[in-house]
Amino acid sequence: MNKNRILIFWGIFAIGFLLLIGRLVELQIIFGTKNKILAEGNRIKKIVNPAPRGMIYDRNEKELVRNVPIYRIKVQSEDCFEDISREEALRMEARGETENLRMDIGRDYLYGRSLAHVLGYLSEANPQEVEEGRWEMGDLVGRTGVEEKYDALLRGKDGGELIEVDSLGNKVREIGKIEPVPGKDIHLSIDGELSKVAWEALGDQPGAVVTTEVKTGQVLVLVSSPSFNPNQISEQDLTNPGLPFFNRAIGGAYPPGSTFKIVTATAGMEEGKINENTTFEDPGEIRIGEYVYRNWYFTQYGKTEGTINLVRAIKRSTDTFFYKVGEWVGATTLAEWARVFGLGRKTGIDIPGEVAGLVPDPGWKEKTTGERWFLGDTYHFAIGQADLLTTPLQITMMTSVIANDGKLCKPQVKLETGNSKLAIDNCQDLKLKPETLRLIKEGMKEACSPGGTAFPLFDFKPQVGCKTGTAEFGDPAGRTHAWLTAFVAPGEALAKSGKEPIVVTALVEAGGEGSYVAAPIVKKVMESYFHGR
Repeated sequence: MNKNRILIFWGIFAIGFLLLIGRLVELQIIFGTKNKILAEGNRIKKIVNPAPRGMIYDRNEKELVRNVPIYRIKVQSEDCFEDISREEALRMEARGETENLRMDIGRDYLYGRSLAHVLGYLSEANPQEVEEGRWEMGDLVGRTGVEEKYDALLRGKDGGELIEVDSLGNKVREIGKIEPVPGKDIHLSIDGELSKVAWEALGDQPGAVVTTEVKTGQVLVLVSSPSFNPNQISEQDLTNPGLPFFNRAIGGAYPPGSTFKIVTATAGMEEGKINENTTFEDPGEIRIGEYVYRNWYFTQYGKTEGTINLVRAIKRSTDTFFYKVGEWVGATTLAEWARVFGLGRKTGIDIPGEVAGLVPDPGWKEKTTGERWFLGDTYHFAIGQADLLTTPLQITMMTSVIANDGKLCKPQVKLETGNSKLAIDNCQDLKLKPETLRLIKEGMKEACSPGGTAFPLFDFKPQVGCKTGTAEFGDPAGRTHAWLTAFVAPGEALAKSGKEPIVVTALVEAGGEGSYVAAPIVKKVMESYFHGR
């Protein structure tokens, strides 16, 4: 009996010994290299030193952003980071709880909502971007605006340290160190203070204000409302039905209303259908079968304009005159001239989110709807209605063509340091007849003079040329978009101001009449630019 117990004991001992030998072989030979790496990983620690993001300045060398340190802690359950205060970060460091703590360099956007759509904002790389290998978890990435477009220039290259630590996580020695490389600074054509004026003038009305330099296409103001706070993106912003992230200045497509009469007038002159001596007796309305096409003055007051020429038709925005010009030119040719002015395609501005809009023509309508194009469609098209859709930036560039003696410039936001003439190379001469430009300029100046449609700009100095627009958009309540686009005419008063000529366009969604709603906004921007008010 004792002998059996002894055999059982030695049998168990032998099996245990063999298991121990097997485990040692597994740890030392099979998993030895892996365990060594893990041990080294616990002994060697990498500390990331984030690169300062490049600064962004406006055309007057004013800072539009500041770099600020931000502290974040890894949220294990969601595989992301959340912000914590500096004080909390310091307490974690004091307790030695730094494994999941991360310090980065974020942004303080000094102009807040007024420049949010131009500058954009920073946010953490999402899981899909990390999975695709584009970023590492926790990286801050430029979103929308300049931050997104020029992220590669602005972000720089992170540095870091490799240090050896003991079992308690204390630094033993430095193994290696790489200094961070700061991102490149960017200078913009944007005027921060003028943008603030435009933002305040627009107020809480949904819409946009765009201002460009006539000779270069450089963008001074690109404001969209409602907007968001780039310093603190909230859940309410993401779900707001007013769409605060929607850049209406370049991404909103709207019927331009009577501002489009600039194109219709140009087409009529360039195609030889009208000239300086062409006159038209305004009947108040034109009847085509059972359809009636009225002039706004006849609709509101029951009156007609009498005998008018092109200059007075622009001054008074006489619909019946432009109905006939559109008929004489023809819808297909009118569409071609709209595209010459850059409508129906993207301007190429250097921030994301731009849309092309739409220039309709008979071929497009038949292909899209299966219906024929009628003369009534041409009438609506000629006064900026029908299916025509444009952005506030496109209307600004359209007006610039007249102000810039027939040259269409590509708008841009970023400037090369010390090269303010960069955008001049981006201008294309449309080779319009001098007579065309002279008459349209004269009509637009008259529109901003007593008897014209833009009464808030009467007697403004330096002299302004403008075009109002009140655009229907199929609203059941009968509301209309309010437009006004204006340029400052070259002359002695402008020369004395020492300022470059500019174009300012304001759009207010469902705002009413352009003369009452959009014109005062344009006036405030003009007053600030020329008179510092």
